[in-house]
Amino acid sequence: MDEDTSIINSKTRNEKIKNFLIDNKKTLISSITILIAIIISFYSYQIYLDKKRVQISNKYNSAIIDYQDTNKSITASKLKDIINNKDSTYSPLALYFIIDNNLIDNKNEINSLFDILIDQTPVEIEIKNLIIYKKALFNADQINEIELLNILNPLINSKSVWKSHALYLVAEFFYNNGERQKSKDFFEKIVSLENSNSDIITSAKRRLNRDLSE
Repeated sequence: MDEDTSIINSKTRNEKIKNFLIDNKKTLISSITILIAIIISFYSYQIYLDKKRVQISNKYNSAIIDYQDTNKSITASKLKDIINNKDSTYSPLALYFIIDNNLIDNKNEINSLFDILIDQTPVEIEIKNLIIYKKALFNADQINEIELLNILNPLINSKSVWKSHALYLVAEFFYNNGERQKSKDFFEKIVSLENSNSDIITSAKRRLNRDLSE
């Protein structure tokens, strides 16, 4: 009796599964098709990104190899295209090359390129912080206190490894502008900071003991 009941239940269960598959055949096929399409699209997109990255890499290397003093504008144009591609590796390298070789004289244009890296390029957080620091360093001799702090506040108010560098830049800015107390305050922040760069701490202590000990 129990065996018969078990057979009946098994047949009933199998019949329900069969009916479910028949009733939902179109839905199941559509779901499987969509899943396969998603997987194919994902891998196709990854292949596209890899190819694009190789192209950007080749373009960067070509621009650097072909660079001469006589073709600055051509090199600058190629490197600006790379920056606008917003590649996490080659876009920052392109801007650094532009700055190091003085390929663009217009500081506003350079700052716009910095903003593309900072606001639109998917770089790691500490790389982004380094770019922010480099932007401040690039502008430090031509901007006022408020403008400098506006650039560096994301670092100053964080636990970034570049925080001590940012504090040092501000401290030196105040020192060079004759604002000794403000300078001293920032140097002291460096010394008391737990994760300050050791070289930065040494330089800060030297400045405090030698020039700001009064």
